[in-house]
Amino acid sequence: MRTGKIPVVATIVVALAVAAMVGLGVWQLERRHEKEAVLGQYRANLSLPETAYPANAADQSYLFRTVSAHCLRVIGWQVKGGQRPGGGPGWRHIATCSTGAEGPGVIVDIGMSADPKALPVWTGGQVTGTATTEPDSSSALRRWLGHRSPPRLMIVSNDGLAGLERSPRPDPAEVPNNHLAYAVQWFLFAGVAVVIYILALRRRGAKPVA
Repeated sequence: MRTGKIPVVATIVVALAVAAMVGLGVWQLERRHEKEAVLGQYRANLSLPETAYPANAADQSYLFRTVSAHCLRVIGWQVKGGQRPGGGPGWRHIATCSTGAEGPGVIVDIGMSADPKALPVWTGGQVTGTATTEPDSSSALRRWLGHRSPPRLMIVSNDGLAGLERSPRPDPAEVPNNHLAYAVQWFLFAGVAVVIYILALRRRGAKPVA
């Protein structure tokens, strides 16, 4: 169906697509302000007094705050690559701990080594450090589908334990706030779609109605 030489169905489809992209851009701008508020809280957490590891291990409000916990016993280890404080690559040794029959358990980054095969001799004890999130081992597909569990808090020890080098303290400045860039991308996509559609109309000899 056409009105004059303007294809009505195609025009409606393009208009809906452009409206959706503009809407996504506006949503990203709103997310940007929300993220700025969250980052402000993270920066404030750095100077808050030490507190106990929360009962809810996924409570993100504790991120970047100094927390303490007692590792009753180590029940598992992970080794993850990272950047050593003095520069150069290193390997973070991360213990999964039991905190008792009723405890939430706790994950502790006890320090770094230059050898991924190093076997630190550490069986637990009192740990104090900065709260961050545990390493994300879920697949990209599960993350995209939203099927992963909320990440738990991990303590990055203030001191290198078991003879290891201390891991870098988590820094809120490393948390990206890319929502403005995403918003600009959506607005550009909308603009490009409009330009392409106008050019397509001109190529078929139609003149858009003002």
